[in-house]
Amino acid sequence: MTDRQTNVAILGSTGSIGLSTLEVIAASGGNLRAVALSAHTNTQLLAQQARVLRPRWIVVTDPEAAARHDWADLPPEVERLVGPEAVAQVVAQPDVDVVVSAIVGSAGLRGTWAALEAGKRVALANKESLVMGGSMLPRLAKQNRAQILPVDSEHSAIFQALQVGRREEVRRVVLTASGGPFRAYTPRQLDQVTVGDALAHPTWEMGPKITVDSATLMNKALEIIEARWLFDLRPDQIGVVIHPQSIVHSMVEYIDGSVIAQLSPPDMKLPIQYALTWPERCSGVAAKLDWSQSLRLEFEPPDLERFEALALGLEVARAGGTAGAVLNAANEAAVAAFLAGELGFREIVPACRAAIEQHNFDPNPTLERLLELDHWARQEVARWVCT
Repeated sequence: MTDRQTNVAILGSTGSIGLSTLEVIAASGGNLRAVALSAHTNTQLLAQQARVLRPRWIVVTDPEAAARHDWADLPPEVERLVGPEAVAQVVAQPDVDVVVSAIVGSAGLRGTWAALEAGKRVALANKESLVMGGSMLPRLAKQNRAQILPVDSEHSAIFQALQVGRREEVRRVVLTASGGPFRAYTPRQLDQVTVGDALAHPTWEMGPKITVDSATLMNKALEIIEARWLFDLRPDQIGVVIHPQSIVHSMVEYIDGSVIAQLSPPDMKLPIQYALTWPERCSGVAAKLDWSQSLRLEFEPPDLERFEALALGLEVARAGGTAGAVLNAANEAAVAAFLAGELGFREIVPACRAAIEQHNFDPNPTLERLLELDHWARQEVARWVCT
């Protein structure tokens, strides 16, 4: 890395991506520094991080959570800001070089948007930003000379593999999916899936919402949409393959038939570090493959009839406009209803499709319109659950 220290703002520092980012920073030998941290309600952990790391700013986006916490032991040099609008204030600071957008769900869109408006490099872990914002985010980045670097392991793999050839030589990209815990289930077995079954992911340790998305393959549907806009691809250039070992994180196929893949153990610290240090590669704390051990890699096509989310994701990628925002919000609401025992596992995707089909599509929405439809889609799913 260069001699200059890179100052990092972590939006969502108390979540799994935020915690992994802090591990990467701690192992950087001082080349990376956390200058801003944000959390929504986990003020206890945020305060602990502030005492250890002493960033310039911390942000609590939930005012009620901020009011409940006793901040007497906050270091005097740490400035505490409150409310979602404070995120935009912090990411625009001149001292911030890179913004890690790791707030879960649609709540992360405003922070991503503000960072791009401020011309920052955004290490994007919040796929919902691109799913909702579509073509507007790359356009915003170009207008402000900002950068979007992917943190999702699949999109980081594609980003790395794309550096092998020219963009006009790309035939397609192939996203890998573990298949979740139900890849071999019959439709009848899927009808009996419980919340506990859905949360038992065979490979990754993730939060409940993302784990359920992996089980329905909705996570892959959202990643199809993300890849569409992030890499300026046609929907027919994006494929999905089931790869249970989660070692090959995605592939790029070139027009001559060459397929370039990125391999590593399932450890988010590698794509996080690459987004923070690009274009350089550095020694780090991510797990490494052990080539002294036997390794078997399997690939199989997904069953589109059992996992309807993939077809829905491709449809939304083709439509663009407001379709992504509605899908994302409807899925968040449907997964929450499933986790609460109010919706069956196999009803999640139909609930999302119903919301998309019933909304007033706009091909060129504003940010305000996207946020309005986010609210509308959640209410629509709530009505769908009650009927």
